[in-house]
Amino acid sequence: MQPPRDDNPSMGKAQPLHAGSSDPSVSQNGEEEALADKKVFTTGEAAQLCKVSQQTIIRCFDSGRLQGFRVPGSRFRRIPREELLKFMRANGIPTETLDPGPKRILVVDDDPGIVSLLEDLLGRDRRFQVRSAATGYDAGLLTEAFRPHAVVLDYMLPDLNGDLVCRRLREHDHHAETRVVFVSGVIEDDEVDRLMQAGADAFLKKPFDISQLVGKLEELLNLAQ
Repeated sequence: MQPPRDDNPSMGKAQPLHAGSSDPSVSQNGEEEALADKKVFTTGEAAQLCKVSQQTIIRCFDSGRLQGFRVPGSRFRRIPREELLKFMRANGIPTETLDPGPKRILVVDDDPGIVSLLEDLLGRDRRFQVRSAATGYDAGLLTEAFRPHAVVLDYMLPDLNGDLVCRRLREHDHHAETRVVFVSGVIEDDEVDRLMQAGADAFLKKPFDISQLVGKLEELLNLAQ
């Protein structure tokens, strides 16, 4: 019986474990960028990011040099993001694809005071790069141009309700990993449920402490505290 497809190593001799090795199965840079926000990787994806053979990744996994877990009831190996980063750093493999720099945060709110506060406080954190929009229309344009990792979205906007903005965001596969944190001061429990059904990842009620927002972003974006 053949091993599971995603753990089936490429034929041929394993490449040395260093950043300069090449493997015919390594995909183009665009495909590597598509992996950048994933939290768990197959051995094939790990090999692609490390630029080594899949067989090499499997051997490192099975020997304990690369930590991960097996999918229950199968032979599939899975590697959490932080474990892959540790492995890459320990072996001198460039981590730019997985750790490209500040996370892009889009703040969408029509209150200039709140926008200014969030831009200032989040902007002081080197882990974040912040942009803002005051309307749902502008938010739509910026999500395409800025490609945020997370959107801090007010529920009540002058042109569109935030849930519609969120639904439109979720219609596009390339925003599937974009995290959405709703904020609002005038909203009922049933409306919060509707926001979560629209694709939100979290909700914070105004007024909130900035540390709450930062903590939620750290959680959703898998950032070290």
